[in-house]
Amino acid sequence: MNREVTLPLIVDDRGTLQVAAADVSKLLRTVGGRWVRLVEAGEDGLDEDTVAALTIELAKLADRIDVACIAHSSGTP
Repeated sequence: MNREVTLPLIVDDRGTLQVAAADVSKLLRTVGGRWVRLVEAGEDGLDEDTVAALTIELAKLADRIDVACIAHSSGTP
């Protein structure tokens, strides 16, 4: 999975972010964590390798959102 995802930051005319990035990042990490717990509990129909790969990708996306928002907050383009 080496596809790049562009993360547009939604800002108003004053540069204020319109989405709470911390909430989005937390949601992405929570979804991955829940999938992992389902696999660990032996949930039928879930492939462990697929869940692991998807969880890693969700965490990477959450990290990219965090970095983009930190850059935005610090005034870095």
